[in-house]
Amino acid sequence: MNAETYRSIFCKAIVSGLLIGMGGIVNLLCENRYLGGFLFSFGLFCIIRYGFALYTGKVGYIPEHRPVYLAEVGITLLGNAAGTAAAAVLIRLTRAGTAVSGHAAALMEVKTADGFVSRLVLGFFCGILMYLAVDNGRRAQGERLDTALVFGTAVPVMVFIFCGFNHSVADCFYWFASLASPADALPGLRYVITVAIGNALGGMCIPLLRKGFDKI
Repeated sequence: MNAETYRSIFCKAIVSGLLIGMGGIVNLLCENRYLGGFLFSFGLFCIIRYGFALYTGKVGYIPEHRPVYLAEVGITLLGNAAGTAAAAVLIRLTRAGTAVSGHAAALMEVKTADGFVSRLVLGFFCGILMYLAVDNGRRAQGERLDTALVFGTAVPVMVFIFCGFNHSVADCFYWFASLASPADALPGLRYVITVAIGNALGGMCIPLLRKGFDKI
């Protein structure tokens, strides 16, 4: 891939980060957790529908690509982080900023206090769900199944939110939105890196197992 291709991926990833940030905002502000979980899925739906770049949507396909694909996944994660940071900075400039920041801080306090294994496992389960959501989206678009696209996107997102699974890009937004000073950044960074690893392991789980049972 050339520099122009990587630049395009990075820009698409920034848009995805902004959309996930918007999903995080509505999830934090919505008093009804069921409605909040459903509305959060709007971000992933748009990402799939318009072909933007999301780390948890790409990382599961690593087993199906050559090693150069790892660069695309890494650039996507960086772009997603930049997009969520922009969403967090912008929302804090508004009248909703105090509420969003407060809810995000309470959420990140619980998440960063979690143990390494718990973070990893909760990220693993979320990775499986995101792979299924994105893969379903690809199939539904190819077969022009609009209902399957909508429900196949919304249900996995609602499941990971209700179960408290960890989504690295969404957690990037919560982390940036919760920051009171640069000194508070390190625990959140360590947390997000661990979750990103868990998402990768979960996302690659089904493709790797599929390679095995397809040969039987």
